[in-house]
Amino acid sequence: MTIDFPSGELTAIVGPSGSGKSTLMHLLAGLDKPTGGQAWIDGVEVTALDDKGLTELRRHKLGFIFQFFNLVPVLTAVENVELPLKIAGDPIDEEWRDRLLETVGLTDRADHRPAELSGGQQQRVAVARALISRPAVIFADEPTGNLDSTSSTGVLELLRSSVAELDQTVIVVTHDPKVASYADRVVVLADGRIAADEKISGEQQVIDLMRDV
Repeated sequence: MTIDFPSGELTAIVGPSGSGKSTLMHLLAGLDKPTGGQAWIDGVEVTALDDKGLTELRRHKLGFIFQFFNLVPVLTAVENVELPLKIAGDPIDEEWRDRLLETVGLTDRADHRPAELSGGQQQRVAVARALISRPAVIFADEPTGNLDSTSSTGVLELLRSSVAELDQTVIVVTHDPKVASYADRVVVLADGRIAADEKISGEQQVIDLMRDV
């Protein structure tokens, strides 16, 4: 089976625990190697790359947002945001960086370290960090799992904005129908197989899709 994730679209991958959600994301991002088939990102065959090629791909074309933030505790918020560019040896576009900090509502907290930020603020730093290099694809694995409803809404709206403004591909792995309702499209997995792949228009539709597999 072939599945595409177009640019300018937010796709939610949903399904019960053990259905293969995270495995699919890891295969798409080149974090795991498939036993068969191919994966392509922005014209590059991920499955044909060696370790060096995969590292370069992740640095320049991919952004990652995880449930547990993965911020560097000794760095400030702005330093955490800049980190992917510094690792890649790329110049920092200060105007874009400042715009991201303003968009995530952290301009006045830019010099604070993660321990001085709330969970929602830390996740917003993680979102800005994922966007700083303007990657072709953003993978988000349960990005709101540790957040309250207000912070969750803010993060999801940011991801929607990145799709609209940067024409990015955003893939969100979640078990939460409310989170999935922010997507343009939902892919439902069951026992490692695609059970449904549909455009959606609301949370109830997601619930119905998940119930019917």
